[in-house]
Amino acid sequence: MAEEENAGEEKKDSLLVPQERYLEAGVHIGTRFKTIDMKPFIFKMRDDGLYILDLRKIDERVRLAAKMLGKYKPEEILVVASRLYSANAAKKFSGLTGVKLNRGRFVPGSMTNIALPTFVEPKIILVCDPKGEGEAVREAAKVGIPVIALCDSDNMTNFVDLVVPTNNKGRKALGLIFYMLARELQMSQGKIKSYDEFQYRPEYFERFEEEPEKKAAPAEEKPEEAKAEGEKQGEAKPAGEKKAEEKPAPKEEKKEEKPAPKEEEAAPTEEPKPEKKEGK
Repeated sequence: MAEEENAGEEKKDSLLVPQERYLEAGVHIGTRFKTIDMKPFIFKMRDDGLYILDLRKIDERVRLAAKMLGKYKPEEILVVASRLYSANAAKKFSGLTGVKLNRGRFVPGSMTNIALPTFVEPKIILVCDPKGEGEAVREAAKVGIPVIALCDSDNMTNFVDLVVPTNNKGRKALGLIFYMLARELQMSQGKIKSYDEFQYRPEYFERFEEEPEKKAAPAEEKPEEAKAEGEKQGEAKPAGEKKAEEKPAPKEEKKEEKPAPKEEEAAPTEEPKPEKKEGK
């Protein structure tokens, strides 16, 4: 831990957030794989095989990314976030800054095929994982759109113009990255004049707010539907009982009618015998 805290060792005051905040969010924790492209951003390999990213370089690249984005209008910026955690944090970032957002799968041809309903013409894009969003990176390169990418230790950086080294899979790490980008971009947009005016915390970018609301709505409707179905079933039961009572009645009547004619037919067969004897 002591070695991790020394990664990119410089004055804490010069960082966008306190060094402890970086360490708590795990922004510096990479994977067990290292690519040649990401070698300049790796501080060391931990005993368990995980690569540690340089905090100083993370901080520097976040600043550069924010300055680069600040040169464009919000509607000219497109953020591509295909994973759950990145899409959630990117949505908060989009809501605060007004940039466009592509959540989930990036449809091939969205930046090259005018006929597609998803067609967009951004002037710069930010991808959260160049591996999972490689199609967006390649299309941007074809049409000459600069690409900013959040890259982990196992990412290749082909067609990427600005690499932001970071843990791009963790919920807290992505929340902190988008928190800093949103704050810096709002500063460049003139929405805030100092960091103290930024009213949001990193936890806001980590939180999932939609899921509880969506689950609560059907939960309230289900009891009403259950009651309605219960009333319908309650009304239907007496009708079924009446039918059940009416069915056995005709069966009993038929059984009683059958033996009656047999007795009447048996009676006349005995009477003619004595009449013949008397005639003789």
